Amino acid sequence: MLKHAGLLLIFVDNFFCGNRKLNMIEWLTMKKMDICSIINAKSGRCGEDCKFCAQSARHDTDVSTYSLKNTGEIVDAARSAKEIGAQRFGIVTSGNRLTQKELEAIREAISRIKRDLGMDVCASLGALSKDELTLLKCAGLSRYHHNIETSPRFYPQVVTTHTFQERVDTIKAAKEVGFEVCSGGIIGMGETWDDRREMANILRELDVDSVPINILIPIKGTPFENLDMISPEDVIKTIALFREILKEDKTIKIAAGREAMPDDSQIDAFLAGANGMLISGYLTIKGRPVEEDQKLIKEIENKWAE
Repeated sequence: MLKHAGLLLIFVDNFFCGNRKLNMIEWLTMKKMDICSIINAKSGRCGEDCKFCAQSARHDTDVSTYSLKNTGEIVDAARSAKEIGAQRFGIVTSGNRLTQKELEAIREAISRIKRDLGMDVCASLGALSKDELTLLKCAGLSRYHHNIETSPRFYPQVVTTHTFQERVDTIKAAKEVGFEVCSGGIIGMGETWDDRREMANILRELDVDSVPINILIPIKGTPFENLDMISPEDVIKTIALFREILKEDKTIKIAAGREAMPDDSQIDAFLAGANGMLISGYLTIKGRPVEEDQKLIKEIENKWAE
């Protein structure tokens, strides 16, 4: 384990080989964990062809499929998330578009969560228009999530049913409406270090507020099912790379795939620049027991305090 900031600086310096150094002194002043939990509010039957995703109708996976959950179910999930320590609750739906009926149901759920629970609410609902985004903002949504997934160069190797620019356009629309934006991607899909660096630079240019880093979990039935998972060391280096490029006040969140790393490596990733995590599972993959993550968070905070 990289136990102290001094050792971590050596690690980062060796990795970047003379490039601009991570300002670790500033980073260590930001010792606050951003914890969120999500609900897969609508699952499967997606018409997009994202090669990593179990929810694409083009792939033969065992994913559960269901229509949009009702408002009560979404609010109950938010209540459970608050009880386990989540500060933010994210509503996520499959597909790249919502029907008007679905949008209205989600608007109502957001309004009730804000009114009854007082939680910050995020949403990942595909490529919404400015009018649709404005409707949700008026209901109390504070942050919109829309990943760019990877670099523009590598993007066609991952998705062909929509373009990288479409992702960027949605992010810009969300910012114009006044949302905070959460946008990141997936590592371990066969991209190069230059692709990861370019993704981080684009996210910096877009001035997003939170950057989730997902670690590819190869899912049976998807085109990426035979890819090997990347090493914990490469995950830590990627976190360090993103923290070196992004401003110190941005959240870097380790999302899906984190549970495949040993606890020591997860702690190293939070020493390397991460300061947020998802708890209580993901979209189609079960996460770690909440009690284990609560214990891990305390260990990380203790390391930050050293």
